[in-house]
Amino acid sequence: MINLSHPLILASNSPRRQQLLRELGIEFTVQVRPTDELFPADMPASEVAGYLAQHKAEQFAHDLGEKLILCADTVVVVDNEILNKPTDATEARTMLQKLSGREHQVITGICLLSPEGYQTISDVAKVVFKTLTESEIDYYITHYRPFDKAGAYGVQEWIGMIGISHIEGSFYTIMGLPLHKVYELLSKYATS
Repeated sequence: MINLSHPLILASNSPRRQQLLRELGIEFTVQVRPTDELFPADMPASEVAGYLAQHKAEQFAHDLGEKLILCADTVVVVDNEILNKPTDATEARTMLQKLSGREHQVITGICLLSPEGYQTISDVAKVVFKTLTESEIDYYITHYRPFDKAGAYGVQEWIGMIGISHIEGSFYTIMGLPLHKVYELLSKYATS
């Protein structure tokens, strides 16, 4: 449990991020401001998640006061291609087919905006999927509707349970919030 010197706002509607932050024992409120998720076309894939997390934090800069704002963004990268959230079942199927039998990276960027400024960092995890059958992909899409997840999957869901054969890095980075990095950033604002 960390008692913070400033109120913390999690700028995310993600139930997974909210759950993880609660489990870390940190008190927070949720507030989301509209923002686009655009990034420069020539930006290296490894920098996109951090860039987007900071872009989300910038929406709070004009009325920050004494608050802490925590923002995050997760991207899935295979062959230097970013797989965003799928718009429909067809796109989700295509993404899962690209990941099937292969290794990819999951990069979660976090940005903490404080009265001292922006602190932006990213964490990378490597994930290996076994070769997925078409029936496994179809079952997952039909029953879990992964349209709010980068790369069209949730590591903690059925497809992760049966399909992921190897992870290198933090499980929580893949879920969308690298808790070890969040804890490190927030510890600077802990009261004794």
